[in-house]
Amino acid sequence: MVKRTSHKDVACGVARPLDAIGDSWSLLIVRDAFEGSRRFGEFQRSLGMAKNILAARLRHLVEHGIFEAVAPEDGGAHLEYQLTEKGRGMFVLLTALRQWGEDYFFEPGEAHVHLVDRKRGQPVRRLELVAQDGRRLTPEDTMVNRDGVD
Repeated sequence: MVKRTSHKDVACGVARPLDAIGDSWSLLIVRDAFEGSRRFGEFQRSLGMAKNILAARLRHLVEHGIFEAVAPEDGGAHLEYQLTEKGRGMFVLLTALRQWGEDYFFEPGEAHVHLVDRKRGQPVRRLELVAQDGRRLTPEDTMVNRDGVD
């Protein structure tokens, strides 16, 4: 297997998290955790991935503090994987990815799942980037500030 390049020392808020995320399987595992999966078998059934790959991804996500492995409340023998605060912080990232996917990867009228407000049952409002003064920002309105970067 080819060794992946680490971005842990790069001064970029996009590159560093990619070390923790790793690949698409990891994002799908986190997605499933937000949908209620907690046990290895639940992730495996939902994703249909090989057990050795799932075990490696879960171990990686625990090592990076996205999940914690805990004893189940029911006293069962198998560990449960719970999202940490860091892992729960990925909710907005996954929501942005979901909305982007809905915009560009489905044909008009094609059926797909939607994120809805549990309390009201209504679709979640589109995410948008907003300036301190409330203006909606586009890529042209922003820049990466490299002050203080070696």
